[in-house]
Amino acid sequence: MAKSPAKPKAKPKAKAKPKAKAAPKKAAAPASEAPSTPEMQGEQSAPMLRVLAQYVKDASFENPGAPESLRADLPAPGIDLNVEVKGAPLDDNTAEVTIMITANAKRGNDVAFICELEYSGLFAFANIPVEQLKGIMLVECPRILFPFARQILANLTQQGGFPPLMLDPIDFAQLFHQQNGGQESPVLN
Repeated sequence: MAKSPAKPKAKPKAKAKPKAKAAPKKAAAPASEAPSTPEMQGEQSAPMLRVLAQYVKDASFENPGAPESLRADLPAPGIDLNVEVKGAPLDDNTAEVTIMITANAKRGNDVAFICELEYSGLFAFANIPVEQLKGIMLVECPRILFPFARQILANLTQQGGFPPLMLDPIDFAQLFHQQNGGQESPVLN
């Protein structure tokens, strides 16, 4: 009979040391009791402008001379363009701003097309002095909305059978400055 190798002796298990009790955790101080630093106070009072919604309020494309007005051998129409901006506070911290764009295209006395767009945005704001709200609504808000309105107008004219009408960027600060007799326009950074 063959002897089986001797089994190594098991080491005695060390006794578990009792765990030290953890110090009770302190509950976080409520936000109203949170320490206030100059940096935190600056963040709380920094001007804030936020887009809550953007939408087409009204859009219209008229092509009264179609299909004759779409012939390839006709010269490009002259386009009379009008852009208006209106802003109206809805309550203490929200406002609706609308860009109204009208494009009338004519060849001589014949109307090629009429395109009208009202594009609006709902904006929330905070920590903006009351005397600057009008400027914010008529400069910063339309500046945010304009690229979207521009694209919609281009799509409308293209879907109407004409080349897309691509508007040049508009300097809303300069328009505000002109319309308000040299009053400086506010700009949010």
